[in-house]
Amino acid sequence: MINEKQTKNFGAYLDQTLRVVRLDMIKRFKEVGVDITPEQWILLHSLYTQNGQSQTDLANGSFKNAPTVSRIIDLLCKKEFTERQRFDNDRRRYKIFLTDLGKSTVEKALPAVMNSREKGWQGLSHEDYEHYLRIMHTIFNNFSENAND
Repeated sequence: MINEKQTKNFGAYLDQTLRVVRLDMIKRFKEVGVDITPEQWILLHSLYTQNGQSQTDLANGSFKNAPTVSRIIDLLCKKEFTERQRFDNDRRRYKIFLTDLGKSTVEKALPAVMNSREKGWQGLSHEDYEHYLRIMHTIFNNFSENAND
């Protein structure tokens, strides 16, 4: 059985790490002249790899709730990085597409993101990364399975 001492500051470590990674990405985006946030990057990159997704698909793929994704998409449309198009058979739903400006923004930001990831993984091996993914996936699933507890 795991005890309190073994898990001390578990959430604080996650929060602290997320905060410094987010700040690093914001700084790098500014340095390359890209006006986006890390949250916007997640959706833009998802559309870059698979354009024309529904808002629901974007929410599921980014682990964000639907209202948050809708708000981010509103901002991305305002910046003319994305556009909404209605589904042919369902006038209530939209597909989201990258514009040419959105595509060029992703391509401009991608080296900054890769540099940030490279900085974060300095001194760590591919095996370390595999362990990290396994551990984070397990923690996520542990909480997801018990979300109603």
